[in-house]
Amino acid sequence: MTLSPEQQAEIDAARAETRPTLRPVSEGIEAMLYSAVPVLDHGFVRVVDYMGDDAAIVQAARVSYGAGTRKARDDRGLIRYLMRHWHSTPFEMCEIKLHVKLPIFVARQWIRHRTANVNEYSARYSILDREFYIPQPEQLAAQSSANRQGRGSVLQGEEAEAVLRLLREDSGRGYDNYQWMLNEGPDGAPVDPERAGLARELARMNLTANVYTQWYWKIDLHNLFHFLRLRADPHAQHEIRVYADAMCEIAKAWVPAAYEAFEEYRLGGVQFSASAIACLKRMLAGEQVTQATSGMSPGEWREFQAALAD
Repeated sequence: MTLSPEQQAEIDAARAETRPTLRPVSEGIEAMLYSAVPVLDHGFVRVVDYMGDDAAIVQAARVSYGAGTRKARDDRGLIRYLMRHWHSTPFEMCEIKLHVKLPIFVARQWIRHRTANVNEYSARYSILDREFYIPQPEQLAAQSSANRQGRGSVLQGEEAEAVLRLLREDSGRGYDNYQWMLNEGPDGAPVDPERAGLARELARMNLTANVYTQWYWKIDLHNLFHFLRLRADPHAQHEIRVYADAMCEIAKAWVPAAYEAFEEYRLGGVQFSASAIACLKRMLAGEQVTQATSGMSPGEWREFQAALAD
């Protein structure tokens, strides 16, 4: 992970300054504020700000219950009830703002989740750093023969070495040409006074998709949990899953009771279709059910069997 001197100075200054506040705070995430959690080779996730905690979820849910029911169930039990029954608005009362540094190809996959407020580093106005994501050898895998968007067996030997070499060479060559086209030194002056240099908004198109970008990403807890349910899943692409794993640890520190319920009912839970429930009832009654007699397609049957095996 690489932080610029300016970013590190900003982090150090923010962590050194304390302010009295009357607003509710989450002690777990207070300890994580501003610190960068390393992800991949040059990436990170850091908490910039947050609003709300487990108590905010409970407060929002109980506003319609009335004071007479405040002791009807404890906070943890209420949060688990809300999660179990797919209530969403109480979780929307909590928000978090993250600063994320990530490869461009991961950012393009990530941005498909359109439920956050995003402001990305602009390569129209600024020059991107010479930092590229290069996978670890164990992440170099062939295309899966069974999954069109997944990985198969890990590449070995000369082929793996050749792939790593090409990734490094193409990334470096693309960035070198990007710098040449910009014709701009660290001080902003032309490297070659005889050339005008290409506009930044055009020169950037030559960069490879493994170059790192950065953004601020603000999202409410309900939509964060939806993001994590998809991206922290074992079937998610490794390069986005490691970011989701880091964010799971952040959420666990921020809203421990809500995260416990999320882990129980979303990450660790399984949702069955009506056909699958019918099959389960028949199987529990002692009937031998096959894909042909299940009423499910081959794909649904495979997923049903995999869920039972897990």
